[in-house]
Amino acid sequence: MFAVVFILHVRFPKAGIFVDSFGPVPARCFSWAHMADVPQVPTLSIPEVKLSSSSGGRNMPVIGMGTAADPFDETALKEAILEAISVGYRHFDAASLYKSEKPLGEAIAEAIKFGFIASRDELFITSKLWCTDAHPDLVLPALKNSLRMLQLEYLDLYLIHWPLSAKPGKIGFPVPKDEQLAMDFNSVWAAMEDCLRFGLTKSIGVSNFSCKKLENILSFATIPPSVNQVEISPLWQQQKLREFCKSKNIVLTAYSPLGAKGTRWGTNEVMDNETLKEIANAHNKTVAQVCLRWAFEQGLSFVVKSFNKERMRENLQIFDWGLSLDDHKKINEIKQRRLFPKLEMVSPSGPFKSLEELWDGEI
Repeated sequence: MFAVVFILHVRFPKAGIFVDSFGPVPARCFSWAHMADVPQVPTLSIPEVKLSSSSGGRNMPVIGMGTAADPFDETALKEAILEAISVGYRHFDAASLYKSEKPLGEAIAEAIKFGFIASRDELFITSKLWCTDAHPDLVLPALKNSLRMLQLEYLDLYLIHWPLSAKPGKIGFPVPKDEQLAMDFNSVWAAMEDCLRFGLTKSIGVSNFSCKKLENILSFATIPPSVNQVEISPLWQQQKLREFCKSKNIVLTAYSPLGAKGTRWGTNEVMDNETLKEIANAHNKTVAQVCLRWAFEQGLSFVVKSFNKERMRENLQIFDWGLSLDDHKKINEIKQRRLFPKLEMVSPSGPFKSLEELWDGEI
């Protein structure tokens, strides 16, 4: 049996409601299946998730810092990561595409040197396999290159970034439409499993996979994916995918839970949503805190990015209060729309000729 442990409050179910000092929270909002039984400590404590396919690795903190910076400034990113470690973040989400592995690795080394952490083992590090390396013979070399850039011996989690392969070569986005290729899912996933067996990563998973594409992986996987990282926010709640992943013991990690405001690809729609503003004002919280608290109460993990120290702290201050039943009702009534459909991954000559095919109707 798993339990959720909080530094300030521990919730106990009573008549379908979690009773806490800040009031009732609907029990259905929590996903007990993925929550790890972790010890309580007298300092800042972030709930953690136990991954189903973990090979001796640590549990995953539910909140992570994203590293997809726009514009990309290597020095600024490294400094932001150091700042994040100093205020309590222990989960960092990188990718070869983001070019963030090198500054993240340098920040980890400096954090140990400065005494922010005692060792790399205190951190949970995720990286991702890009489309150009999503070929059976390139998966292992790609992971080894990521580890070299990170100056690490292993990852905690390695994800297939997209359910798409591309002509091997330079890593970049968007993938040229005439270079988009159908992935050999069986062979690529077998290579991912080898990465875990060789001890180069503690867990493996996917990103941007629909229910149908996950079902395909599960049909032949020896080691099932432990995580699926996808777009989720109050404006795109992914109810169908959440229910499917819960039934398969796959942890869902939300990217862009705040809409990636301020980036070229982002939107203000989440942070400017009037319903979320109303709820935030009622609780004397920020819209960002409401969004992250909502994600937590859905049993999700999530990665969020800010280079501002105060906002970094605020984003961690979501575990000692809760949303009401009425708050959840209002959020459930928000009109749903995929904010990042990714037309760039659709090509008349590629495997996905429409958004319908890319997302298998989950649009």
